[in-house]
Amino acid sequence: MANLPSPNQLVVFGRYPKPGATKTRLIPALGPVGAAALQKRLAERIVATARQWVRRSGAGLVFCHDGGDAKQMDRWLGKPSMDYLAQTTGNLGSRMFLAIQTAFQQGAERVLLVGTDIPGITVAILEKALDSLDAHDLVLGPSTDGGYWLVGMTKPKNIFDGIVWGRADVLEKTATLARQKGMDPCLLEPLTDLDTPADLNRELGPENAHSPYLSIIIPALNEERQIARAIVSATSADAEIIVSDGGSRDRTVEMARSLGARIVSGDRGRAGQQNRGARAAKGEVLLFLHADTRLPPNHAAHVFEKLMDQHTILGAFRFSTDIHTPAMRWVSYWTNLRAGRLQLPYGDQGLFMHRADFFSAGGFPDVPIAEDLFLVRTMARQGRIAIAPAAAVTSGRRWQRLGVLQTSIINIIIAIGCLAGLSPDRLMPLYLLRGVCKDE
Repeated sequence: MANLPSPNQLVVFGRYPKPGATKTRLIPALGPVGAAALQKRLAERIVATARQWVRRSGAGLVFCHDGGDAKQMDRWLGKPSMDYLAQTTGNLGSRMFLAIQTAFQQGAERVLLVGTDIPGITVAILEKALDSLDAHDLVLGPSTDGGYWLVGMTKPKNIFDGIVWGRADVLEKTATLARQKGMDPCLLEPLTDLDTPADLNRELGPENAHSPYLSIIIPALNEERQIARAIVSATSADAEIIVSDGGSRDRTVEMARSLGARIVSGDRGRAGQQNRGARAAKGEVLLFLHADTRLPPNHAAHVFEKLMDQHTILGAFRFSTDIHTPAMRWVSYWTNLRAGRLQLPYGDQGLFMHRADFFSAGGFPDVPIAEDLFLVRTMARQGRIAIAPAAAVTSGRRWQRLGVLQTSIINIIIAIGCLAGLSPDRLMPLYLLRGVCKDE
């Protein structure tokens, strides 16, 4: 704990967000990744509040985490003014007491420990909690469900033995045990946890309580042969699927709607179609999927983990096709090398990013081709590009139509031309020559 010694120590007691293992009571409402994303936001909020308080008070700050290693925690929350300490094994009470005891052993004279599930914690509340320890040797922050969200002490005493966690009498039992051990508890004003679907409805409102984590946007034009496979691969408890149609005259829209996708319609042109889908999206993260591409299993979890890095502005999956010849394996190898080393993934790898970052970058530029290339280069100036370990599988129809070598050469010329500043309109004949997909 490099922040010690300090007479006052704040321990944020939380966990590294892991889909399926975090906020499990909210999974039916939000999905596994959506529940983890909520826990992530709550933890980030209390850490921001804690850092603000630390700057005022000069206290030490430690995030005592369950799950994740030091590298993951640093990638998520960063180092400034905060250290990390892994939680030990055992029940909740034993883990909390050891975190408090460790702070005292490191030289603290007053220790506050706060959870991450209370959105209402403020700097003023933390100040009041610390001030309470001037006249009391114990302070507790009650939650409206009968538990508590903060505990503070002037000496390390185990007041957690025998507590049955998760019951409505946790606060009462803890206070009683503390008095039996000669402590004088001070109770703060009650606050509300965000643990259940009812809590979501009350705190966020019904219109925001069940927003999906991920919005998957599929631009399409006459894609009845491909659209079903794309939608099925994208279907997830954590995602909404939006098909942005550019005027299909086949059964694309009918098939997409039958599979549960939401349809937005307008003029053709993939850049415009994707922007139109993004404006209709409700998720905090956008994923743009070509109609002839299939996402890997557990794609939402891959997206979540890559975007845990606070420096990552955009991500994509590895590239693969449904053709398994030596020539196509060579194409896949070099495509993945380019995407990783040069930070230059293309749209057929499934680009994903936070909704706010997409709109801050201006969305896809209004160009007839290579809109993915231009967006990636724009966003790369703002942060890191990450490649997920799983592969999105793209139809090999373009390579089959003109041949692997010719198609690859054309792709390279188009990319170099765009990066060199040539007008996309001048490169359009080459794009058409390679045998484009119907949605492009």
